[in-house]
Amino acid sequence: MTDGYPGQGTAAGTADGPAPARSRLLLGGGLAVVLLAVIGASGGWLLAGEDSAPPAPPVAAVTTPPASTDDTSAATDSPRSTPPVTGTTGRTSAAGLTVPKLIGTDFVAARAKLRERKLGWRLVFGEGSGRTVERTYPEAGTPVRRGVTVTLWVAGPPPPVAVPDLIGDGCHDAADDLVEAGLYPRYRTGRTGTVLAQDPTAGSPARWNDTVALSCGTEASPTPPSPTP
Repeated sequence: MTDGYPGQGTAAGTADGPAPARSRLLLGGGLAVVLLAVIGASGGWLLAGEDSAPPAPPVAAVTTPPASTDDTSAATDSPRSTPPVTGTTGRTSAAGLTVPKLIGTDFVAARAKLRERKLGWRLVFGEGSGRTVERTYPEAGTPVRRGVTVTLWVAGPPPPVAVPDLIGDGCHDAADDLVEAGLYPRYRTGRTGTVLAQDPTAGSPARWNDTVALSCGTEASPTPPSPTP
């Protein structure tokens, strides 16, 4: 049954019917715009090449400081120069004390000069001729301390010397006499007491730097005779 206005229902249906179609059209148009934008961006990246590619995310890395080029570290690795060995530890120092000039001097006179300065000596005889000193160590003018031994190289061989008589002398005094004569003591029974025996015997031929064996001690007192009953 109709109300006499058949056209009213048709008009309302037309207004309600196209609304979903318009919504679908608008949604499709939006998707098309987005798709075109994506395609355009992709084409731009492809045309730009790898250099225009988006940067990769930073990667954490451990940084180390550069190697030091300081001259101080280089000097530490370089060989250090060592100080000269004097061998005077514990010796008595004397300001201005130096090795005297001894080259060309008779070795006995050279020994006396060293003794005056409270320096030791060691004689090294050669195979040439003469009694003069050819060289020294330490060299002349070298600062030294008292008690340092100076080595003297003598041109010729050791000269002959006679062994002194030391029997009955104090062991210490006998040693001094031997050194004065150019000989050296060798102790068999210690260094205290008096000289009871020596080898070689007194008057025996020897040469400078030879050794003489000393037997020192206390001579036993003779046993008194037992009283007769």
